[in-house]
Amino acid sequence: MKKTVFNTRILSAEAVKEAADWLKAGELVAFPTETVYGLGANALDAAAVAKIFAAKGRPADNPLIVHVANPAAAEPLARLGPLACQLMDTFWPGPLTLVLPRQKLVPDIVSAGLPTLALRMPRHPLALALLNECGLPLAAPSANLSGRPSPTLPGHVFEDLAGQIALILDGGPVEIGLESTVLDLSGKQPVLLRPGAVTRSQLQPFCGEILLPDDRHQERPAAPGMKYSHYAPKAQVLLVKGADDLRQEWQKNQKEGCSPLFILSQESLEKLPELPGEQVLLAWPAHNMEFFANKLFSCFRQADKLGAKAIIVETVPETGLGRAIMNRLRKAGGIV
Repeated sequence: MKKTVFNTRILSAEAVKEAADWLKAGELVAFPTETVYGLGANALDAAAVAKIFAAKGRPADNPLIVHVANPAAAEPLARLGPLACQLMDTFWPGPLTLVLPRQKLVPDIVSAGLPTLALRMPRHPLALALLNECGLPLAAPSANLSGRPSPTLPGHVFEDLAGQIALILDGGPVEIGLESTVLDLSGKQPVLLRPGAVTRSQLQPFCGEILLPDDRHQERPAAPGMKYSHYAPKAQVLLVKGADDLRQEWQKNQKEGCSPLFILSQESLEKLPELPGEQVLLAWPAHNMEFFANKLFSCFRQADKLGAKAIIVETVPETGLGRAIMNRLRKAGGIV
């Protein structure tokens, strides 16, 4: 079993070189992106990529996202049409993943045997430094056990994968806290497979009509986070709307002898002075979806540490980043 090195040198050339050397040797390295921490392997090495699936306990039919250092590095990996190039010019580096027709250079295991490939260029300086140092495309799903809340701190990676990977590069807390937007450009019309920080409204001026996934995408997913339970804490996640429903759910749990934890807006919290403070995991500022998104997965992991049986979460409007938040909450609550 490998000894995980919890590296705190952040942007030092020595740390980046050490991580790159592990990747070139076919080992796994966890590193920060602006979305969540990723678990990287050489995307052109099928044996190295297989270690990702083994470490995470990830189903073999769940494709991976490949990270590149620049748009030019994507050209040997996938067929890039004019729309893809335009979106890369506009949103890369950043939290947008594009699903494109795969080139033969990429092993089947990366795309779970599909003829497509999910690609993105991360914005985090440490991720870009690592990609440039190793000179490889990196297959990198979230650095957590499959189905668990995604890691937004290096300690989250250590909790799930210590002893199974070669190195954790510590970049501190991530910026966004939710996985990238995934847009499928492999068909006649763009399909939004997973919402994220790059919103549908931001993409529409370039894409026109953007479709949503249908049953076909659920059965054989072209991107992560579509078919299986994801992002879930051990506690049951209950979604409610507004202060009145929060109060009703709390009273119901009290009668059943349960002490749930709460994630709600500050506005609703002010309307519920009876809620015990120790049961409030997070109260986000009104309309601040960025704050909510950034803290969500950390709250789920904190609930696990506290041994919570249930987490009652106030829903948000499905506009902008709220669409991505609700996507993750539904997945965490087992609501497809």
